[in-house]
Amino acid sequence: MTSMTQNNKHHIHQENKGFFARLASQWQLALMSVPIFLYVILFNYVPMWGWTNAFKDYGNRKLVARGITPWNGLENFKWLFSRPDFYQAIRNTLAMSLINLVFGTVAAIVLAVLLNEVRQRAFKRTVQTVTYLPHFLSMVIIVAMAQNIFASNGPVNDLLKLLGLQPVFWLGEGKHFWWLVGIINVWKEVGWGTIIYISAMTSIDPSLYEAAGIDGAGRFQKILHVTLPGIKSTFVILLIMNIGHLMEAGFEIQYLLGNGLTADYSRTIDIFVLEYGTQQMDFGVATAAGIFKSVVAIILLVGANFISKKLGEDTLV
Repeated sequence: MTSMTQNNKHHIHQENKGFFARLASQWQLALMSVPIFLYVILFNYVPMWGWTNAFKDYGNRKLVARGITPWNGLENFKWLFSRPDFYQAIRNTLAMSLINLVFGTVAAIVLAVLLNEVRQRAFKRTVQTVTYLPHFLSMVIIVAMAQNIFASNGPVNDLLKLLGLQPVFWLGEGKHFWWLVGIINVWKEVGWGTIIYISAMTSIDPSLYEAAGIDGAGRFQKILHVTLPGIKSTFVILLIMNIGHLMEAGFEIQYLLGNGLTADYSRTIDIFVLEYGTQQMDFGVATAAGIFKSVVAIILLVGANFISKKLGEDTLV
């Protein structure tokens, strides 16, 4: 037993020695990684000390004004889950995230497949440039354009009138808000999302297309049986990562596009945190909501990765 323990210690020592030897031989790369390491520590881990605010009582204004913030345990979380507006924010966040995920993913794959089938390189590059250019525009500009397009006297309602249909109050009825956010996000990000899928398609062996053609497969059958299976691993990895962001439906577009008439549908968790953190100055509740969002995101990411692994698909780790 003693000899086995000594052997294990010797093995671990050799592994550590090998690690430090490789690190010493690649000191230039290690030196280049120091700024990134410091960035992660300073901006990702040090701010986590602020999570302690979730367990403090900021409701007692007199004590807070004197610089005293007493601890109150899990009271902020209990209060949070007793609020109907918080459940409403969760509903809105998940609804808009799912709409963005489904329509954004489908649109990106469809556009990537169509561009992959284009043989004229000049036309292909032009379409790629036009479609991913909105990604670089500020959300303020995007929302301003959307407000003009979907206004009561905007081009969308003008088109409905030409078709003999009744105009729709797009910006003032909550039932349209989620879908407007989905449309705007797809238009803004679809071109950017195709870049990864097009890159994955370029790595597909051309001989597979030749073999499918010899077997009598047409263009659509080649897409179905060669192209789509060829990007399956990329799709799974991106899907897992996107599931981890389901609690992040966005902030800017909801904050800028929303108004008093659509508040019940536009308030996300991020806006909820903003309202309680800056307007009501209740940092404890705001931090508790942020912790809840982060914990759920981690659970979703790990769960999606675990399910993908069980199904024999590609995983993050």
